[in-house]
Amino acid sequence: MRPVPFDRLDAFFVCLLVDRLTVKTSVKRAGIGYQTARRWLRRLGITIQFGKLGGMPATICTRPPAPTGRRSYRHLTFEDRMTIQAGVQSNPPLSTRSIATQLGVHYSTVARELQRHRFDTYADSGPGAAYSAAAAHTVAAATQVSKKHRSKRLDNPCIRAHVIDGLNDKCSPQQVAGRLRREYPDRKDLHVSHETIYQALYLQGAGSLRHELAVVKALRSGRASRKPQSKLPRRSNRPWLEGARLVDRPPVAADRAVPGHWEGDLVVDNDTGGLVTVIERRSRFCLVRKLPDCRDSQTVTGLVTEMIKSLPEALFETLTWDQGQEMAEHARITVATDCGVYFCDPHSPWQRPTNENTNGLVRDYFPKGTRFDESVSDDDVQAMQDQLNRRPRKVLEYATPAEVLAGIVLADVD
Repeated sequence: MRPVPFDRLDAFFVCLLVDRLTVKTSVKRAGIGYQTARRWLRRLGITIQFGKLGGMPATICTRPPAPTGRRSYRHLTFEDRMTIQAGVQSNPPLSTRSIATQLGVHYSTVARELQRHRFDTYADSGPGAAYSAAAAHTVAAATQVSKKHRSKRLDNPCIRAHVIDGLNDKCSPQQVAGRLRREYPDRKDLHVSHETIYQALYLQGAGSLRHELAVVKALRSGRASRKPQSKLPRRSNRPWLEGARLVDRPPVAADRAVPGHWEGDLVVDNDTGGLVTVIERRSRFCLVRKLPDCRDSQTVTGLVTEMIKSLPEALFETLTWDQGQEMAEHARITVATDCGVYFCDPHSPWQRPTNENTNGLVRDYFPKGTRFDESVSDDDVQAMQDQLNRRPRKVLEYATPAEVLAGIVLADVD
């Protein structure tokens, strides 16, 4: 197929979209053939009305630009696309980032627009200039018109039955949509996007699709509404974590070759009782104390301070904890013992592996369901601690934690 000059392609779409002329008038003004116009439109996937009065079937509306500053998401307007066209056809062409700066959008928005709506196949111009704002806006508008009917896809009884069966079988909307494409690869009328299913579950008719399901939870998350995704940073309800996160911990604490770095946590019951466990990373030596029937921050930090002071000061450099509220007053520990307290990432127990393993050993003595009341004495806890510290460990070449810690203390004295 002989390429057609780009300016004629651009002129045709301007007449068709901007001036709202008929196809017959548009081809005459652009100086192209009627069949050429049909071929372009067909290859671009644009549905149009041909004939004497034919033209664009739907009016294409443009949205007003958002206020200056940080702009919320919006579709590119025809004026935006004209700016992009002017940028790529200037001499020399403007960069994607320069055009994006003029529009006030992210540069990837402009890059995707150019990649999606290039017309190199239909013109003999260079790759940078083969962009028509009118043609791109026409294609985008036709796509938007087709999207308006997606919400009605689930009105098809066949599609709806497949979706309901898949959700009842505990499949996610994405898995249901993917399975339909796999089973009916050549039947696009039976395809549905996972977003359409989510919309039916969350929005349409107050979740009308949800009432047709046999399962209690339509989604694995169990949510009945969508969780809003704010672009603002999440407001912290734990200001005491600032400057004390795991990334702020000295790198030497991650290496077990250096003693003095500890991990801690609570072993709790179903009431207000529990144990405080603190374990040294290199020697696996543990300290365990019973809480006095209270787990508030003042009580926990006070007990941890006493535990640290029970050993030589040089043995405590850092203490790593999870993000529990019981350590909100951790600054008291640092002031009293000069031991820095740092906190793991949320839901990351592997960042305290020694402590997690030791807490499992503690549960051998006090299984889940044990109440740490008067039935568990301080002597019982002390006996458990002593037995754990004299247990040979394979990781220590079958030395005991007490022997390794004693060797560390003697080395510091020498």
